Amino acid sequence: MHIPESLQELADSEAVRFLRRPRTVARILAGVFSLIVFSSLLTDGYQNKMDSSKLHCVLNSNHVACRFAVGAGLLALISCLAFLALDAHENRIASTRFKTAFQLLDFILAVAWVGIWFLGFCFLANQWQHSPPKQFLLGSSSAKAAITFAFFSIFTWIFQAYLALQDLRNDAPVPYKRSLDEGGLVLATLSPPSATSPINTPTTGPNNMSYASSALSPYLTTPKVPRLAMMPDN
Repeated sequence: MHIPESLQELADSEAVRFLRRPRTVARILAGVFSLIVFSSLLTDGYQNKMDSSKLHCVLNSNHVACRFAVGAGLLALISCLAFLALDAHENRIASTRFKTAFQLLDFILAVAWVGIWFLGFCFLANQWQHSPPKQFLLGSSSAKAAITFAFFSIFTWIFQAYLALQDLRNDAPVPYKRSLDEGGLVLATLSPPSATSPINTPTTGPNNMSYASSALSPYLTTPKVPRLAMMPDN
C-alpha cells in the first residue's frame, strides 16, 4: 500500500510520535475518565425528590459523595494536563536532577491517585447501593457513569505508575559518579610516579642518554689514573 509523502511526514512528525507514546495515551485516557466522572455528577448528580424542590445528591442523598467525585475528577484532570505539558517539554530539560525529581513526583502522584480512585470507587459504589430505588426521576445514569469510570481510572493510573517506575530504574544516575571520577583524576595527577611508570623507565639506544646514568653514584664514575712517584737513588 502506497502512502503519500505528506501523510508519511505527518506520521513521522514529533507531535504524532508524542501522541503515540504509551505514557501520553495513558494520561489522555485518565484525563477523559476524570472529566466524565466530575462532569456527570456536576450536571445531573444533584436532583430534587418528588415531594421536595430541594436538590439532593443522587448517591444516597450524600453530598460528600458527590463533592468527592467532582473534586477528585477535577484535580485528576488538572494533574493529567500539567504532566502532559511537562512531557511535551521533556527533551528541553537539561538538568538531570530536575528530570529525576520530575519522574519521582510522577510516580508518587500516580500511586496516590491509584489509592484515591480505589477508595472513591468503593465509596461511590457503596453509596449507590444504599440509595433507595426510584427516589429520583433523573441522575441514575450519571451516577453509574461516575462509578464506572472511577473504576477504569484505577487501571490508567496503575499503568502510569508502572511507566514512571521504569523511567526511574532506567534513567537513575549513579550517585557521586562524576565526583568520584573527578577525584580519581586529581589523585592520579598529583600522585608521584611509581617505579613502573614509563617516566622512570630508561630508554636504551646508542643515541639516547638516559637520565639514569646521571643518577648513578659518583663513586661509580671512571676511576682516576694513579700517579707515578719517582723514587730517589741511593
